[in-house]
Amino acid sequence: MSQQPELISRRSFLEGLNLSVGGLALGVVPTVTLAGAAPGAKGKPAELRPNVFVHIASDGQVTIVCHRSEMGQGVRSSVPVVVADELGADMARVKVVQAVGDAVYGDQNTDGSSSIRGVYQSLRRTGATAREMLVAAAARRWKVPASDCEAREHAVFHKRSSRSLGFGELVADAAKLPVPKAESVALRPSSELRYVGKELPLLDGPAYVMGTAVFGADVKLPGMLIAVVARPPVVGGKVVRFDAAKALAIPGVKQVLELPVPKRPYVFQGWGGVAVLAENTWAAMRGRAALDITWEDGPNAEYDSVKYREALLESVRVPGKPARTVGDVDKALASAARVVEAEYYAPHLSHAPMEPPVALARVANGVCEVWAPSQHPQAARTEAAQASGLPEDKVTVNVTLLGGGFGRKSKADFVAEAVHLAKMAGVPVRVQWTREDDIRHDYYHSASAQRLSCGLDAAGKPTAWLHRTSFPAIRSTFSEDVTGPVARDLNQGVLDLALAIPNVRAEMGEALAKVRIGWLRSVNNIFHGFAVGSFMDELAHARGMDPRENLLEVIGPPRLVSVAELGVSALPNYGAPVEAHPVNAERLRGVIERVTAMSGWSEREKNGRTLGLAAHRSFLSYVGVVVSMKKDAAGRARVDEAWVAVDAGLVVNPDRVRSQMEGSVIFGMSLAFYGAITMKGGATEQSNFRDYRLVRMADAPRAIHVDIIQSDAPPGGVGEPGVPPVAPAIANALFALTGTRVRDLPIVRTLPV
Repeated sequence: MSQQPELISRRSFLEGLNLSVGGLALGVVPTVTLAGAAPGAKGKPAELRPNVFVHIASDGQVTIVCHRSEMGQGVRSSVPVVVADELGADMARVKVVQAVGDAVYGDQNTDGSSSIRGVYQSLRRTGATAREMLVAAAARRWKVPASDCEAREHAVFHKRSSRSLGFGELVADAAKLPVPKAESVALRPSSELRYVGKELPLLDGPAYVMGTAVFGADVKLPGMLIAVVARPPVVGGKVVRFDAAKALAIPGVKQVLELPVPKRPYVFQGWGGVAVLAENTWAAMRGRAALDITWEDGPNAEYDSVKYREALLESVRVPGKPARTVGDVDKALASAARVVEAEYYAPHLSHAPMEPPVALARVANGVCEVWAPSQHPQAARTEAAQASGLPEDKVTVNVTLLGGGFGRKSKADFVAEAVHLAKMAGVPVRVQWTREDDIRHDYYHSASAQRLSCGLDAAGKPTAWLHRTSFPAIRSTFSEDVTGPVARDLNQGVLDLALAIPNVRAEMGEALAKVRIGWLRSVNNIFHGFAVGSFMDELAHARGMDPRENLLEVIGPPRLVSVAELGVSALPNYGAPVEAHPVNAERLRGVIERVTAMSGWSEREKNGRTLGLAAHRSFLSYVGVVVSMKKDAAGRARVDEAWVAVDAGLVVNPDRVRSQMEGSVIFGMSLAFYGAITMKGGATEQSNFRDYRLVRMADAPRAIHVDIIQSDAPPGGVGEPGVPPVAPAIANALFALTGTRVRDLPIVRTLPV
């Protein structure tokens, strides 16, 4: 495409509709009605609004609302394309508008790799609804059957007479027609889609490059103050005393306010603490440093990572609660000629997005308005309503661009803080988190211990598989009575693991949460993928087999793996029906075969390199990863190259899939080599990138190769599935290179890197 659709602001969109404008031009759009607008009412131009996602003006301009949040993954370059393609619009005449938080848009949570996979068909129906109305209007004008007309290239064409009418010419007539029910409209054949599956531009790319993109900290309101918060170092702690006078003595500091103490379960409440409000961020930070606070740490003050690690390991050394059962594992292990066993540990992790949390709130005249880089604007709206004491219909959450998210910005605690402070201060307040705030007060990814055992018969064939896992569950953030994972928490990489082994059992061990636990990119797949992917390699070496051939054998022949074969009563399956998205051993085998072919697996120990392999199913997609490792001049192991094969079903935007896989390699490398949040006295020991290190440019592979497997399957996830195989592939390559097994993450604990 030579031209791109235009990304417009809320102000210009509203002005185009001749509606009143309040606030700033921030790329958001108010809720619109479900009914078609009456043409020419009170002198206004005719317009067609068949649903909340599509607006067509009388000049032919199509505006499409993107209801998911843009955090670099390109969702605003993908979601609107699906709608426009089904409509038959010319993308050069499409404007993209960011939705505010509102239930009328359905699920807006940009999480779970669901922005396409979860709504692909419904997005198409929104476009098809508008298309059918335009086609019906043209057919009436020409007095021909609607079946003889088609919408394409921003117009409706009559096939037999070669007549055509542009979308704008049909708006007035189409707006008079009843809006068809979305479930009744017919979708185009896939062959008619012009854009889906093709190379598409990153619409926000120019704004990123030119510095005109609006992120959370870019928003300003007249009279606003900047707030930084001194939060309790231990979750559940509270303030004993502080010296407000010392903070107020700092030039620029205007107010010092104490935030409410959160109550369990913590959900999305703020941490509490003391806020310093100032004219600028630097003054606020200096004021916070002067507060001289005394804290009461509370019941989590005894939390210690070293002791907790041992408790988790002890939990998986004894029988747990079964979550998956096939055959008789105990009998098969007892009669095995050999049992291969290994234990794995993964620590807490922080999200560490490039942009720390930030939110601006204004509470005045009975309404609350928020500007924030939120992944979950509806949850932010709910939290803002609770903090402001206003009903949700008096709260507007405007979604800015996100400087990364990884699940952190689905939680609305930073929004709650901004609303509380704006209400108390009587002026607009922007709460700005620092990097230290972000690292020390995160919703941490669960720490996990796992123990895997595999029984081999006299011929070396696997006869039994036992997987025990223990970790504090995310549900503990939302409920007080959670003592560990439940079966659905094992959906990610344990229950849905294809195994051609006659006796299989998965068990869950207890683990009490001592910090706020939250989802992080790929969630439980991170530690399950690491343990299973590493153990597969250990099993191969114990059997004296090529790791690739062992992996394919253990997975078994190409087949759809039934729920009965998996040994579960039901499979949560990421919220999707198993019938549409079965566990497919053929697709898992396919990414393994493709990625090993790409990497030259048969020459995996040539020219000083070694290769490591892992594959994983998550979020309904299948990903295989191979990494190449070499030793540098100082003798340290380095990732030299990486290959990724991904089967994500139908792909809307191949360029974004490639970028997500490339980003997953870097993200996964950071977690594998360095990622660890440790606790002492209940407080986080890390504070910034000096002690919570990420992969840097010098660490990155010289090349990351991505191959997208063409598939007729329904769309799967993309943003998260690339992460889980990365750490085990690295660990397996490290073993091949150094002879040292990595079972305890991060790798820096085992080897110098």
